[in-house]
Amino acid sequence: MTTDLAEGRATPSPDAARTAGLTKALLATIVLVSAIAPLATDMYVPAFPQVGVDLAASATQVQLTLTTFFVGMALGQLVGGPVSDARGRRLPLLLALAVTTAASIVCTFAPTMPVMLAARFVQGLAGGWAMVTARAVVVDLVSGPRLVRDLNLIAGVGGIAPIVGPLIGAVILELSHWRVSFWVVAALGAAMFVAVLIGIPESLPAEKRRGGELTELAAAAKQVIANKTFVGYLIVMAFSMGITFAYVATSAFILQSMNGLSPLLYGIDFAANAVGLTVATLVASRLAGRVPTRTVIVVGLAASGASGLLLLVGALWLGTPLWLAVVAFFVLMSAQGLVGPNAGALASAAVPEHPGTGSAVLGFLQWVMAGVIAPLAGLGGEHTAVPMAVIVVILTVVSLLAHVLAARPGHARIATGEA
Repeated sequence: MTTDLAEGRATPSPDAARTAGLTKALLATIVLVSAIAPLATDMYVPAFPQVGVDLAASATQVQLTLTTFFVGMALGQLVGGPVSDARGRRLPLLLALAVTTAASIVCTFAPTMPVMLAARFVQGLAGGWAMVTARAVVVDLVSGPRLVRDLNLIAGVGGIAPIVGPLIGAVILELSHWRVSFWVVAALGAAMFVAVLIGIPESLPAEKRRGGELTELAAAAKQVIANKTFVGYLIVMAFSMGITFAYVATSAFILQSMNGLSPLLYGIDFAANAVGLTVATLVASRLAGRVPTRTVIVVGLAASGASGLLLLVGALWLGTPLWLAVVAFFVLMSAQGLVGPNAGALASAAVPEHPGTGSAVLGFLQWVMAGVIAPLAGLGGEHTAVPMAVIVVILTVVSLLAHVLAARPGHARIATGEA
């Protein structure tokens, strides 16, 4: 038996037996592999001033180390997915983890900003490649409600990692040097290389692989983009990432600069919002097969929209008081646990014939949104929440429209496997 992912209905399926191929140990390995690159996104952000001093760089140059990482992540996922469809999962995944580890070590020794920028780009490229390949392994091995649950778990951990990264980096900075954060990423990469080498077999048989020529890869991408269900949920998932990074980019200014919250209390609030996101993701995972996935997404979008409107009203007329910001941020981030992972699962289910390419496009647009939205959210400076609130409202409204388009009966059947 499998389940209509969007509607939550159980229907017979000839490939139900393949779900046994994804053991808990294998899934745990994939979850950790998928978390390495997001964790490396901004673990050293608390040390930006020290990074600038050590590398004789301006604040803008230091900020570029995030931008180059985002660009690498986006390109790594865009290229890595189709390549894994053509060459298999295991070897590309091992290669990506090895390069991630090596690039992280280069970051720890980088003597100048150009070296750091280059290493961060390669780190993001290889990390994105590893993420998209690991996700494709799950799509290879499971379907139905199990696919929703597992992709929720992976996306949830991946979404939490860049949020808790600065908190971990702050602890490292208190105890040691900012370069130690890159040693942590390198150690994780090496550990995951060993775990994949030992515990993850090849999940894509040779007879199911697609040719690796550029024309065939382009054809696969064209088929994926032509799927309206996929595109609709792609937009929802990517915009959820945009909302997350609008929060990451502005929350410190809103809570500290505007409301006088201490760094310690800000860190506690930051962690509480990460917990809210985690809990919501786990709840969404438990609801798979019981509650229609589309319904869960609508609830998340409704909560996101309400939070965005609350922030906008507060920013325009109330000066964004502390209580309002704390409540709105918690609801907003918790809501993303209901939206992004579920939208990603439905998008992946819409293109089962191209799991790697589908994952690549999903990952690419996610990190493009992260790179674009983060600076836009801060355009108003550190004493206003208006740009951030406007962005949240706009992204939520567009996501709802995309969700309605993707959920149309004629399109939804593609995602659920109905005739």
